[in-house]
Amino acid sequence: MSIAPDTPAAAVSDAEPVIVARAVAKKFGDFAALQGLDLEVKRGECVGLLGPNGAGKSTFIGCLYGAVLRTGGDLRVFGYDPAENPRKIKERLGVVPQENALDEGLTVMENMRLYARFEGVDKKAALPRIQDLLAHMSLDHKKEAPIKTLSGGMKRRLAFVRALLSDPEVLILDEPTTGLDPAVRHLLWEKVISYRQAGKTVMVTTHYMHEAEILCDRIIILNRGIVVGAGAPRALIDQETPGFVATFGHDLEEQIKAELQTGWELFHQGRQCCVRAPRIDDLLALQQTLGATALQLRPSNLEDVYLKLTGRELDDND
Repeated sequence: MSIAPDTPAAAVSDAEPVIVARAVAKKFGDFAALQGLDLEVKRGECVGLLGPNGAGKSTFIGCLYGAVLRTGGDLRVFGYDPAENPRKIKERLGVVPQENALDEGLTVMENMRLYARFEGVDKKAALPRIQDLLAHMSLDHKKEAPIKTLSGGMKRRLAFVRALLSDPEVLILDEPTTGLDPAVRHLLWEKVISYRQAGKTVMVTTHYMHEAEILCDRIIILNRGIVVGAGAPRALIDQETPGFVATFGHDLEEQIKAELQTGWELFHQGRQCCVRAPRIDDLLALQQTLGATALQLRPSNLEDVYLKLTGRELDDND
């Protein structure tokens, strides 16, 4: 499947920032969740926040709409300080949190009508808006179904419908596709991209590196509350982990060490032994020398960048 944002790079680079963070800090007791965080998100772009559990991603998202109060630095969303004007910001934000938080005792339509009232959506406009969004998310056939009868994927799609009811300028997605099967994940990617193509702005946290590459113009990698890497996905790969990777079983590690050449890199992913080299031909030659076929041969990817900059596997916890 080949889908990608098509917002012109020049249009995004010239756009005004809708989120500006300068030296943002947040402490929970003695634990520093955010430490001097600096970042900007411009109108019309999709920015991905990546990092291990506990890196500060969800804390920062909470700061954006006033659910979490920062302990230092300056933060502006649409020019407002979330600590002082959270309502002004929430009126223009749509949020898909990690938990769906739907009322299991109500039907799909009852849930959405109730939430539309909370969001201040005009009563006459609410019904057609809900119906259009349910159709957009392929849920129109479930509008009278109780929430408790829906599958996990359907509930997740409904959380997207809820976030889009007020036609927000900025969509915040906190781990939007965790636990979903590939078909539902791809469907949601398409919906996010169509939202972007309408000129809207997206910030997404995710542990799926391929998802980040597909959706995001720019990636910001956090580790222990600080930014350790930032840039377009391809630029980050070329800068931090250029070349190609061969993956072998750990039993070949000593043989591989004996064959390493200048410009090559040996690293580990789980129990597997990996070699990064500038050219694919280098790795094909290494296979012949070892008398072993690599478990995988591939170009370097965003997961390699993540591992290098954070030093942790994708499922590691703090």
